[in-house]
Amino acid sequence: MGRQAKKLGASTFAFFTRNPRGGSVKALDEADVAQFLREMQQNGVEGPIVAHAPYTMNACAADPSLRTFAQDMMRDDLARMEYIPGNYYNFHPGSHVKQGAQVGIELITKQLNEVLTPTQNTIVLLETMAGKGSEVGRTFEELQSILSGVECADRMGVCLDTCHVWDGGYDIVGDLDGVLTEFDRIIGLDRLRAIHLNDSLNERGAHKDRHAKIGEGCIGFDALCRVINHPALRELPFILETPNDDAGWAKEIEMLRNAYQG
Repeated sequence: MGRQAKKLGASTFAFFTRNPRGGSVKALDEADVAQFLREMQQNGVEGPIVAHAPYTMNACAADPSLRTFAQDMMRDDLARMEYIPGNYYNFHPGSHVKQGAQVGIELITKQLNEVLTPTQNTIVLLETMAGKGSEVGRTFEELQSILSGVECADRMGVCLDTCHVWDGGYDIVGDLDGVLTEFDRIIGLDRLRAIHLNDSLNERGAHKDRHAKIGEGCIGFDALCRVINHPALRELPFILETPNDDAGWAKEIEMLRNAYQG
C-alpha cells in the first residue's frame, strides 16, 4: 500500500481491515506487518493512515447475533491495529433498523464501551453519515450523543465525509464556516481527525450517499478546495473515496495538491 500511495502521489491512505462486504480475515503475519511498516517509511507515507471497518459491521443491529458479530470484529480489528500504532480506525455507526435512533445510539455506545481500552494506541473515528434509511450519525447531535457516553473518550474522534454531510443537509458549499462552527459547538473541532473528501451526485439534503469524482458533482471543485485549505481542516489527513481508477485518483491528487495553499 505504501508503494501504491507513492505511485499515486499520496502521502497517506485508507485501507479496509478485511473484506468490506464480509467478516472473515486471515491470521495476522508479523513479518507482513514489518514489511508494511518498512514500505510506508520507504515510500514517504507520513500518515496517520485510516483503517476502515467493513460495511457489514452494524453495532446497533436489531439482531443480537449481528451485534455480537460487530463487537467481535471491532475487538479483533483494534487488536490488529496495535501492530501499527498511532493511526485511525474509522467505522459507520450503523443502522438502527426500525428500533429508533436513540436505541441505536445506546447500542453503539455500549459496543464502544465493551471494546475500547484506555491503553490502546488507535483512535476510533465515527463517520458522519448521509442519513439514508435508518442510519445513525446523520446529524452532529447524534454523533455527540454517542461520544458523550463513551468511557474512553480520549480514544474517540470523528471522520467528516464531505459527500455525507452535504447529502445530510449541511451546506459546506455556501456556508463552510457556519457548518464548522456548528460542528465545534456540538462536538468540538478537536474531535475532528480525518476527512473523506468526496464530491456528491446529489443535491444537498438528498440523504442518498452517492459519491462523485472531484469537481464532477453537486459540491464542486471550488468548494472542496475551500475544505482542504480551511484553517481548521488543512492539516488533517484527506482520503479520497471517489469512483475512480488509479489514473483518476492520481489526477485528483495532483489537482488538489496544486490547489492546496501550503
